[in-house]
Amino acid sequence: MLDIADELNRWLEEGREFAVATVVAVGGSAPRGPGAALAVDADGTAIGSVSGGCVEGAVYELCVQALADGETVRERFGYSDEDAFAVGLTCGGVLDILITPVPADGPGRKTLQTALSAAARGEAVALARVVRGPAELLGRALAVRHDGSCEGGLGGHPDLDRAAVDETRSLLDVGRTGTFEIAQDGSHCETGLTVFVESSVPPPRMLVFGAIDFAAALVRVGKFLGYHVTVCDARPVFATRTRFPEADDIVVDWPHRYLHGTRTDDRTVVCVLTHDAKFDVPLLEAALRLPAAYIGAMGSRRTHEDRDRRLREIGLTESELARLHSPIGLDLGARTPEETALSIAAEIVAVRHGGTGLPLSESHTPIHHDTEARRLGVISASDQDGAFPGTAVVDLNNENDQFSINRKPVGFLVGGGRDRDPRLPSCAEGF
Repeated sequence: MLDIADELNRWLEEGREFAVATVVAVGGSAPRGPGAALAVDADGTAIGSVSGGCVEGAVYELCVQALADGETVRERFGYSDEDAFAVGLTCGGVLDILITPVPADGPGRKTLQTALSAAARGEAVALARVVRGPAELLGRALAVRHDGSCEGGLGGHPDLDRAAVDETRSLLDVGRTGTFEIAQDGSHCETGLTVFVESSVPPPRMLVFGAIDFAAALVRVGKFLGYHVTVCDARPVFATRTRFPEADDIVVDWPHRYLHGTRTDDRTVVCVLTHDAKFDVPLLEAALRLPAAYIGAMGSRRTHEDRDRRLREIGLTESELARLHSPIGLDLGARTPEETALSIAAEIVAVRHGGTGLPLSESHTPIHHDTEARRLGVISASDQDGAFPGTAVVDLNNENDQFSINRKPVGFLVGGGRDRDPRLPSCAEGF
């Protein structure tokens, strides 16, 4: 729902009644992910989308019905072998959708307004809603800010809201949308409720170093992808608002000095387009030791080899150098600044979502990648007597990480292999 916060916040301010349908779970190759939303007001005006077109008509009618009867419902849409084009997803995926009415005098309206107005202002906020549980709790909402203050409540036991705020903040802190299971008394001993959390955080940063024509094109693409874009260059004659009208910030400073003094996190994208050793080397020395989702540097292969040598000479390690994407971008045969910006953006998207960069017609991987599952390595396992049924999750970034099934430790990863507990079922695969 927070993906259409601007429009919904305006509807709330105007006093409109509406119903909103939110994707709360997906399976298979569903076209849109959790949090995607479609809203319909009392006049029949619709905004947003839950499926890119597959089931919009049916969901629209459910929103109209919710406005009429005031009932919150959860519906599942999936592929139907008998009639694939009736109300099912032609892509073969599954969508679970929560449809919630928001009447003018509804008790949850203020909670929604708190979350939506904060999201519209670009502030960090999360909206937690009950998506599985007793009918009287379905759709109950809790808006949680970064400092832990909240609005609304999930109902039930007084400890439920306190525990839900803690769980919600843990997802908000990392900017994730997802679910957690919790009992109605707020404990984790049983799972009576499923709570869906949508997190809205300030846009990720794109730092573009080098005020050149290629940078101007990359700024436009970065804004299109939703980044807060900063252009930095030490030369004031080039780093101007006239040359970069779409940039959020323009900084005249030595790149490495600016990078040391600004904020980066694990969503930040760093694009080094200066291809001049006096700028590149101190800048990349700093960048490769800071948190960032992507670090790329422009230049020919000869420039890259010289840059790599210089970085090694000043002490960067193999693991630090492995973070560098150089020459920057995917091989699209790009020549113009716009084509080059597209190739850089394509590589950023591929890195972000674990894509291969190959044409889909030549790739045998899922079209929609589950980046978290790729990073963690998720397996399912059960032995003959059911001793370890469930799912094992292993952080593949940690070579010696212990893994567990249903929170019971059963083995370790050692050098990519498995030194496993003898009770670990042989059918456990995926490593």
